[in-house]
Amino acid sequence: MQNTEIERKFLVKSLPDDLEGFVCHDIIQCYISTDPTIRIRRCDNSYILTVKGSGLIKRTEYELPLTSEQFTRLREKAEGSTISKKRYIIPLDGSLRAELDIYTGDLSGFMNVEVEFGSEREALVFTPPDWFGQEITQDKRYSNASLSKFGVPNLLQS
Repeated sequence: MQNTEIERKFLVKSLPDDLEGFVCHDIIQCYISTDPTIRIRRCDNSYILTVKGSGLIKRTEYELPLTSEQFTRLREKAEGSTISKKRYIIPLDGSLRAELDIYTGDLSGFMNVEVEFGSEREALVFTPPDWFGQEITQDKRYSNASLSKFGVPNLLQS
């Protein structure tokens, strides 16, 4: 299935109140390739292969379902580190929702938040809530593919 993803990404200044009251997913993902971006992901008990097009705020994604066995076999071919994280789904104003990722494992302690939009205009006029930190949408070092290869960037190099 082909989708167009329009999103902005931010660091996290502070966690929202009552975090445990929001829907949470356990995610494990790794990359078969980072150029082009080919990712496999387990989200709870679902498995998916994603091929991402180029771009930062807007890009095309192709998604294909996988079985657990296919995921396991493909995981053996991954480059870089496996990413593990908890993703909290937090409703925002209107129909928007924040996807707060709290990383574990090799990236333990790192957090970011993404918001997906229906249009580029909607993305450009979005005002982030106070708990969002610095915007990192345009910084490729914060893509999950880059995090899997190089870890969390040093903020002093921004």
